[in-house]
Amino acid sequence: MRRHTRQGLRLPGRQQGTRRRALPAAAAVAIGVMTLGGLAPPSVAAAAGPDAVQQSLNALVRDDGMPAALASVQDRDGRTRTYTAGLGDLATGSKVPRDGQVRIGSNTKTFVAVVVLQLVGEGKIGLDATVDTYLPGLVRGEGIDGRHITVRQLLQHTSGLPNYSNYLGDDVRYYSPRDLLDTALQHPAEFAPGTSWKYSNTNYLLAGLIVQKVTGRPLAEEIDRRIIKRIGLRHTYFPAPGETTIREPHPHGYYREPEDGPLRDITEIDPSWGWAAGQMVSTNSDLNRFFSALLAGRLLPAAQLAQMRSTVPAEATFGPAARYGLGLVSRPLPCGGLAWSHGGSFPGYETRGGATDDGRAINVAVTMQLTDEAGRRNLERAVDTALCR
Repeated sequence: MRRHTRQGLRLPGRQQGTRRRALPAAAAVAIGVMTLGGLAPPSVAAAAGPDAVQQSLNALVRDDGMPAALASVQDRDGRTRTYTAGLGDLATGSKVPRDGQVRIGSNTKTFVAVVVLQLVGEGKIGLDATVDTYLPGLVRGEGIDGRHITVRQLLQHTSGLPNYSNYLGDDVRYYSPRDLLDTALQHPAEFAPGTSWKYSNTNYLLAGLIVQKVTGRPLAEEIDRRIIKRIGLRHTYFPAPGETTIREPHPHGYYREPEDGPLRDITEIDPSWGWAAGQMVSTNSDLNRFFSALLAGRLLPAAQLAQMRSTVPAEATFGPAARYGLGLVSRPLPCGGLAWSHGGSFPGYETRGGATDDGRAINVAVTMQLTDEAGRRNLERAVDTALCR
């Protein structure tokens, strides 16, 4: 959001829903002198001396005021290099953990879309079936009727459903998916289904509910079984109800309001209000593995992957020439070709990435949500730098 306010599932970082949130009781910490991290050891990183990716991370810390930045770059042969800059914990001055876990926000949507499309391939869900086929009578409101909204429209943000995260209150607590849906349905539709495009977290809330209805199992279990275990994502998980911490080594995430105020540590937070739209935790390297496996056809049959890559314009949210498929975003690279990814934002963290059809991939995370256009451009430039060198 361009408006600087308390923000939440502001994914992937432009004009989506504002989430007003109370902050956990945490000591305010101002950014002090930040040391710039270096490359990972030679066994997994480039030779000594900062390369263009490292310089990009250094600039995100030095010029854009990010407490920390970390990245993982995968080349065509599958070799990975990791990078860090800044401080992992401003209170203690500790280093950024190499390839540490972060909250990945709306990258969660791509995981959910893959599960839905796997079920399409199995004949259990129809892309052009209506929401009412699976959740009869559940989706009704002013201008809203689940009998006229399709699964495809949910995955591609063409349903017109209002964005629930625009309307949540300030209390930090556990939200059930039905709580979130009830919030959305109190507000009118944005447009008639299929007539326009607008990013709405409510679409993926319903996609998650459909997965649960069709499979008879929790969404988290389906993501774990169908994706995480299948391709060996060792550091990726869907937090359990009530789980507010991050399980493995991670940089602390920070939040600032007002714009010139101190940074506050917001690492520990109940992520349930993100659910199928943005609750997951992962690492840069795991995200590279996920998007690379997806593009390589290891997660979906060819027909469903082709549907996923069928896109519509999404510049208003994702920037110039960006297009949105079914939970997957394409963005043109300055050196030619396309990068496929999603991106995510959650209190304390922002992620951007890209994967190409020839096996290159990068994901970059910073430990504060971006609120200005220059910072977003710089983060995306770090992605382009790695994919175009």
